[in-house]
Amino acid sequence: MAVRLRLTRTGRHKRPFYRVVAADSRMPRDGRFLEVLGTYDPLKNPAVTELKEERILD
Repeated sequence: MAVRLRLTRTGRHKRPFYRVVAADSRMPRDGRFLEVLGTYDPLKNPAVTELKEERILD
């Protein structure tokens, strides 16, 4: 199983909010994932990114 880091889109219409997740490369963008590794909010100025770095590096 090839695992990739992806952004899954959540939030409202025209108000995106993303989760950084570890997912199987064959799954769809917003499909099943293994673990949530952080968040990304592009609407804040500057954009806010929060990551669980210790889990990403494992």
